[in-house]
Amino acid sequence: MAAIVTAEGLCKSFARRGSTSPPVLDGLDLELEEGAVLALLGPNGAGKTTTVRILSTLLRPDAGRATVAGFDVVRDAHRVREIISLTGQQVAVDARQTGAENLTMMGHLAHLSRQVVRGRVAELLAAFDLADAAGRRVDTYSGGMRRRLDLAAGLLTRPRVMFLDEPTTGLDPRSRQALWDVVRGVVEEGTSVFLTTQYLEEADRLAQRVALVDGGRVAAEGTPAQLKRQVGEAGVEFTFADPAAAARVAPTLTGSVDGVRVRVATDGSVAHVRAVLSAVEAAGAVPEHWEVRAPTLDDVFLTLTGQVRQDRPARPAEVAA
Repeated sequence: MAAIVTAEGLCKSFARRGSTSPPVLDGLDLELEEGAVLALLGPNGAGKTTTVRILSTLLRPDAGRATVAGFDVVRDAHRVREIISLTGQQVAVDARQTGAENLTMMGHLAHLSRQVVRGRVAELLAAFDLADAAGRRVDTYSGGMRRRLDLAAGLLTRPRVMFLDEPTTGLDPRSRQALWDVVRGVVEEGTSVFLTTQYLEEADRLAQRVALVDGGRVAAEGTPAQLKRQVGEAGVEFTFADPAAAARVAPTLTGSVDGVRVRVATDGSVAHVRAVLSAVEAAGAVPEHWEVRAPTLDDVFLTLTGQVRQDRPARPAEVAA
């Protein structure tokens, strides 16, 4: 699929002249394919929100270039704003108005006709499960309801690209699941989604591709499955009562030992897992616990961000985060 959002060599620094603080963005490259979800992951201060602000025309890069649907985010900023929506970390709705009044106001600000606004507001309130609360003031809404209303406001004009900057921060698990369903529905209707998140499970559930940002650059990018394979394959992990039992079993299984734990790589098939369990039983050591464990995006995050800091050549202006 063609890329609808591109960034090439983006650089941005907020340091004062003479400061030794590292840049927030230091040559960042990425692409969002049309009709897909790209999740941007990274530790605090990695440049995720700065990237979103540049791509949504709220901030100018110091260097590099970015486009949305072929429009340059600096030179054609007004054209970019016509085809995107942005939901930031803070909910941007008026708590003194009702849900319906908020959406109606947003529709008028977007220069939609009264007839279009009326139909679109009713459609979005129903789609976001807010119809019953449409006449209530927003200050009576729960956090999840406010966030859904905020997302609905961003969809009034049917944007081609939706930027979501940590949209589920602070939500309870049920509200987070509901919001994930909303995002999936948005994508099914043809909107491309650029998502930043602190929740690795969120990226795993929603994104076709994940970009891991660290030190102002993309450290790794790919599908969730591809990134997980970078830190190892699935394995059967055993926990024994003492290190001696673990050491006795490990040579038989060709496994790695870490104190009382032994890990054996596996292809994940039932046949191979059964063979590993049989070998442990034959060795005469009974594990206290065992499980089949595949790498997660948490493993990717912790492993690759550590590798980036250790492997990247140091610059005079860089300091450890």
